[in-house]
Amino acid sequence: MEKLNNMKRFIYLVAIFLLALHSCKDDVKWVPDGYQSGVYEIPSGEYASDKSFKIVAYYAEGNEPDSIEMAKFKMITHLHYAFAYPNADGTIKALAKPANFTKMKQRAKDNGVKMAVSFAGSEAIFSAIAADSVLRSKLVDNIVIFALKNDLDGIDIDWEYPRANLSNDITFEKFMKELSGKLHKYHKYLSTAVTAGVYAGDVRDGITAGAIDAVDFVNLMSYDGSNWAGNPNHSSYAMAEDVLDVWLNQKGLPKEKAVLGIPNYGKTPGSTNVLSRTYRVMLSENADPQLNIFTRLGNTYYYNGIPLVKSKAELARQRANGLMFWELYQDANGPNSLIKAANDAIQRAY
Repeated sequence: MEKLNNMKRFIYLVAIFLLALHSCKDDVKWVPDGYQSGVYEIPSGEYASDKSFKIVAYYAEGNEPDSIEMAKFKMITHLHYAFAYPNADGTIKALAKPANFTKMKQRAKDNGVKMAVSFAGSEAIFSAIAADSVLRSKLVDNIVIFALKNDLDGIDIDWEYPRANLSNDITFEKFMKELSGKLHKYHKYLSTAVTAGVYAGDVRDGITAGAIDAVDFVNLMSYDGSNWAGNPNHSSYAMAEDVLDVWLNQKGLPKEKAVLGIPNYGKTPGSTNVLSRTYRVMLSENADPQLNIFTRLGNTYYYNGIPLVKSKAELARQRANGLMFWELYQDANGPNSLIKAANDAIQRAY
């Protein structure tokens, strides 16, 4: 009888152990695949989104970091490294220029600048992944791991573009909500770059109120307009006003999340065969930083000069909560910098 009782006691203890083990597995079920890089501590307290005025600069990874003067890093609050890309199976491609990534991350850290990596890529890949719950979760987990491994402050999504006619309005919202929830758990921000929104249609309708609610801020690509309101400049002041009208009034974007985009390049007018030229290069070819028009070899480029940028900076201070520049390298160094002009206009110390 005593042996029988001991056997029952042993079976009972084994059952308790297995039940506890199963419970532990349930508790950590959210840990992503490939989480073998180490344990990342979840910060204490509630996540609080940064509501301060932002000056965001994207950096295209193929450009030479050493050609960007160090003073520029004092003029921005956020640096977005462009780009990382998803694979069709929800994994992430290796960065093309890892040395540039390391250098730019260190410069951001040295200057107190928050850094994110911007994810871009094939519209077809994004659309397929977002529509598949398994692949969507896999990509979200891999992006979170990427942010943790690289000690990033946040992630930016530059899907160009979610389209309502492909049901991306639904799947993009699900993707952004899932990603936001897991990033915010680690007190990391989520932003997105979106269409100017002035052209009605499926692209504008692809961004829902739910997607807007999920992110910390929205970078409004207020450029590449084709003769908007009859102005040959692809990024006129009138277009900036209309972009804000659409996003704030029609799309319901809160002012504190609105970041107005400014281009550091010029374009020839027209909807087809449009040529572009960086602001940095145009100044080296004797373009006037006080103007918005430059002609070279028979081509006329319209760009944002210093006075126009200062006007837009003031507009952003009144109606939005930040400025975004594409792209950091394309801006001029020195006193004719457009990013410097924006800082001066809003009287921001740097």
